[in-house]
Amino acid sequence: MVQIKDVAKRAGVSVASVSRVLTGLPVVSEPTRLRVLAAVKELDYRPDLAARRLRSRRSDTIGLVVSDIRNPFFTEVSRAVEDVAFSRQMRVILCNTDEDPNKEASCLELMRDEKVSGVILSPSLKLLSHFTRADYGFPIVLVDRYERGIEADAVLLDNFDAAYRLTEHLLANGHRQIVFVYGAESATGRQRLEGHRAAMVKHQLPVQAEGVKPMEDQAREAALAVLKRSPLPQAVIASSGLILLGVAEALRATRTVIPRDIAVAGFDNLPWTQLVEPGLTVIAQPTYDMGREAIELLLQRIATPDKAMRQLVMRGELIERGSSAARQHT
Repeated sequence: MVQIKDVAKRAGVSVASVSRVLTGLPVVSEPTRLRVLAAVKELDYRPDLAARRLRSRRSDTIGLVVSDIRNPFFTEVSRAVEDVAFSRQMRVILCNTDEDPNKEASCLELMRDEKVSGVILSPSLKLLSHFTRADYGFPIVLVDRYERGIEADAVLLDNFDAAYRLTEHLLANGHRQIVFVYGAESATGRQRLEGHRAAMVKHQLPVQAEGVKPMEDQAREAALAVLKRSPLPQAVIASSGLILLGVAEALRATRTVIPRDIAVAGFDNLPWTQLVEPGLTVIAQPTYDMGREAIELLLQRIATPDKAMRQLVMRGELIERGSSAARQHT
């Protein structure tokens, strides 16, 4: 039976170096990592995961806790996390909370029971309100959601800036009466609302906002109510991809013409946003990059527990399409 010392001998490195490579710790050079992986493949080495887990009280597993796996944002984040984990010969336990704090607590308890090496977490508002990393027996990296003052590693979009620029774009095109439909149960939705509010206040315009649970059906119902208003608002902004989908469904159901009747813009450059005539203006998030950076940050934290906390803030890209075209005055 091939043992770890055989792999070390074949790769010309120490047993400790082989162990670091197999546990995914980013503390070995890339040439060394490649030699070890080549030796593992040549010798068909299979580590005894159960024994290693008992010795270290940790597994070669990380946890990924997301608020809604149906949200394409989290699907892409999950893909990135799994890709990096696979390349480091680590496993991922995925847990979906449905924005439910009780389910979230159960997921984190599961991670403790599984003795994961660390967790990437998209927290609920309730958890963020009292989050302290010392409460957990494993490293945590927050993704997508974060509040100022929290001491934690995090990978985020600059939500305020993205919503501010998206609103300014609509205002520059003559759309002054704008309804902002946002996820009321997430820090992300609220931060985007603040960016929108800042742009409207700058131009001395009233803020019209509709808070919904970030789900397609609830967004559709909210949009249907908005479309019944008289006079009809000049534009609507959706704060997430799922909310944007609900808005698009409402527009289609009422046969509202974009942008003649109402301009539309939102978040997440999903494939279907190019298919809705005449194409939807969106903020494209660097979603895969956010997932990749989150797991890299987690692996660094596992390797060096006492290093300074880092918050990586990324910028969204404004993609202009026909749905936000300049308002035609009649």
